Amino acid sequence: MTAKMKEWLKRYLPAELLSTGATLGGGVIAYRIWNNAVAAALVATWAGNLLYFGYILLNDIHGTKKALNADNKGYNIITFLKNIRAFVVEFGIAEVLDSFLIRPLLMYYLPLLIDNLVAALLLAKFIADITFYIPVTLSYEFAKKRFRNFS
Repeated sequence: MTAKMKEWLKRYLPAELLSTGATLGGGVIAYRIWNNAVAAALVATWAGNLLYFGYILLNDIHGTKKALNADNKGYNIITFLKNIRAFVVEFGIAEVLDSFLIRPLLMYYLPLLIDNLVAALLLAKFIADITFYIPVTLSYEFAKKRFRNFS
């Protein structure tokens, strides 16, 4: 495994695991409450997103604070805005397509085609993740070089 792949796994895998649990839990609970495929698709999408992006952003902020503290520098609003800028560059375009088009459509249609809700949601998530990570890893590498200098 290359060093880049290890770096990407370290960055994205914990968030993916949290997101998968939230996606499945949110989708199944929403479907049981409302018995509505649209509601289940939207809740599954956004529950997964909330945990995924929350984890990564908090991890980025923590890492930045730790690095700045090691250099006897403080974390301030400007640094926070730089964290947000790097985050948006990394995820922006891919996330808009993923959250508002690809993932909800897959989360809606695959459960209609597959008679097992959990299996359908997992398959939808897997397919959506492929279309998501191609531009995200490219954007991460770009953002890392241009927008992750916090010193």
